[in-house]
Amino acid sequence: MKKFSPGFVPTLITVPCVVILLALTVWQVNRYSWKVDLIDQINNQLAAAPVTLPAGEIVPEEWHYRRISLTGEFDHDNELHLFAHTEKGRSGFQIITPFKRSDEGDIILVNRGWVPESKKEPQTRVEGQIPGEVTVTGVARKPWGKSWSFLPGSNAEDNVWLYGELSEMADHLNVKVAPVFVELDAIDIPGGFPRGGQTRVSLPNNHIQYAFTWFGLAIALIVIYILYGLKRGRSKQE
Repeated sequence: MKKFSPGFVPTLITVPCVVILLALTVWQVNRYSWKVDLIDQINNQLAAAPVTLPAGEIVPEEWHYRRISLTGEFDHDNELHLFAHTEKGRSGFQIITPFKRSDEGDIILVNRGWVPESKKEPQTRVEGQIPGEVTVTGVARKPWGKSWSFLPGSNAEDNVWLYGELSEMADHLNVKVAPVFVELDAIDIPGGFPRGGQTRVSLPNNHIQYAFTWFGLAIALIVIYILYGLKRGRSKQE
């Protein structure tokens, strides 16, 4: 009968490693379930009828990806330019415009949509600057900033923004705004720009693949440990 003798140090190293890898496997499975629920929630919110955004204090995370209806007037003289690419890789800007609601009286920063670089300045798309009171629909989005400190910052002085820095944008305009953006739906605009419907939902769900990776590493480590213990035990018997 073959003797199994892996030794103290290999056992001391292998057992904790296997436990950690199995724990990571379980964690990734749980993350997968959480991500599925989150994606379902967002899809349900995007499929729901638009609702009115409350005028008082709101929690941005609770309104993220919820459909919104707004009635009021755009302040085209104070639009902001958020650098962006389209799906086809063309560079340009998303036009962020203050929107004063008629009944509530508050101001919401509204992403009217994308324009190519040649249409950045408002005088190049005068026909698309919709005047007067309008009712529009879109999707609420929470603000976002730089993910890493070494990334370049926005240039408020030149009105070129790289991130959805809502507080900084509000300070630049010297106004108080709601704590969320609203990205407008795609509608027919005279002249074609800004082009709405820019909301992108990108929530990769690779947790099952990660779970298999951690589990596979745990199994491989166990197999190596067993084979090593058998080989070492056989050597001792000889």
